[in-house]
Amino acid sequence: MQISALLDRVPRFLRSFYFLTTLAFLVWMFMFDSNDLFKQYDMYAKWWELQAEKEYYLKNIALVRKDRAELLSSPELLEKFAREKYTMKRPGEDVFILVPQAAAE
Repeated sequence: MQISALLDRVPRFLRSFYFLTTLAFLVWMFMFDSNDLFKQYDMYAKWWELQAEKEYYLKNIALVRKDRAELLSSPELLEKFAREKYTMKRPGEDVFILVPQAAAE
């Protein structure tokens, strides 16, 4: 008697088979499915992170291509680059590398 009294208080559309089936389907899709809502959010966040990395690398590729074109066009720039970047030297030369002292903490 008490259960039927409680069921009478629930609106009829909430007791509908279609409503309950739809509710069960949505709960399944949002919580228990292999592509649930949380996984979709994580994948979307990862996608944005990868897009940012792509932009970073595309900018760096353009910079490296520009530097490469400059270096290959002039032997003087190539020598300067080799000396500064890779500390190369000519035979008989001495190379001194000055390292800035770290700031006192």
